[in-house]
Amino acid sequence: MMKPVKKSARPPVSLLREKFISGEISVSAHLDSFQKRIDQGNSSNAFLHLLTKQARIRASDVDRKIKSGIMPGKLAGAIIAIKDNICIKDTANTCGSKILKNYNPPYNATVVEKLLAEDAILIGKTNLDEFAMGSSTENSAYGVSKNPMDQERVPGGSSGGSAVAVAADMAQIALGSDTGGSIRQPAAFTGVIGVKPTYGRVSRYGLVAFASSLDQIGPLSGCVADSALALEVICGKDARDATSVENDHTNFTGYLNRDVANLNIGICPEFFEEGLNPEIKNQIYKVIDFLKQSGAHIIDIELPNSRYGVSTYYIIATAEASSNLARYDGI
Repeated sequence: MMKPVKKSARPPVSLLREKFISGEISVSAHLDSFQKRIDQGNSSNAFLHLLTKQARIRASDVDRKIKSGIMPGKLAGAIIAIKDNICIKDTANTCGSKILKNYNPPYNATVVEKLLAEDAILIGKTNLDEFAMGSSTENSAYGVSKNPMDQERVPGGSSGGSAVAVAADMAQIALGSDTGGSIRQPAAFTGVIGVKPTYGRVSRYGLVAFASSLDQIGPLSGCVADSALALEVICGKDARDATSVENDHTNFTGYLNRDVANLNIGICPEFFEEGLNPEIKNQIYKVIDFLKQSGAHIIDIELPNSRYGVSTYYIIATAEASSNLARYDGI
């Protein structure tokens, strides 16, 4: 067993932004520290393509912006990795498949445009199970990514490369896509924060489709504050995605410092039955006890149809995948 990768304790993106504005550190120097981490750690196969040159130009541009007295965006200087099924203009977008090895999209995904508008630095495209179909990153045509907690174990999938990039401190935030757990599961495997937004909250324009009625883009990061900020930036109605929704409740960072007193939290007994690892079950109940002691109201809720969830998912997902992916081989 290889030793786990040691993760550095970096402050949240919002605090680093203040350091850039004050001149305590430059965005370019900040980028250099991540570039060193990538040079040391990309044997983990987190990245399929690095955007080193573009990232350096972006960092210099943000530094000049700050020096000229212009207030930078919310994600100023944030080092962000993008799953390789989310389009970046004129950049390889393989979806972990050799079918698309020569495909360079002529446009940006909406989420990419939103990140760039807030002065984020895009560092590279991350590995994934081919066409986002898998739960371990073992199905990538470019090899499995390695879990930085234990490199003999998989990092989960399909957003395994994005989870590894964050867990190994090669990016502060990464975008993944979640169809049936592809953000949440690798986040759990690697010990990072992963959020699968409610369907329609984030535009799917520029995301290569797996199952269109299930796919959703979301952030992975090292702390709740960074995930909240990233989601705040990428969510919203998009005229190019008819399934995206208008919603004014997007101030996710505004909830970070609230306590949980009198908050109603639903617990579904069906999720604690056969198949749940006892060690994980025990940890969940410890959290429930902590929430109780903090003043939250724990309420049992019944979801009797949840046992049909996986079966229903596989009917919908495979039907939509066969339709969406037929464009690549005509079958």
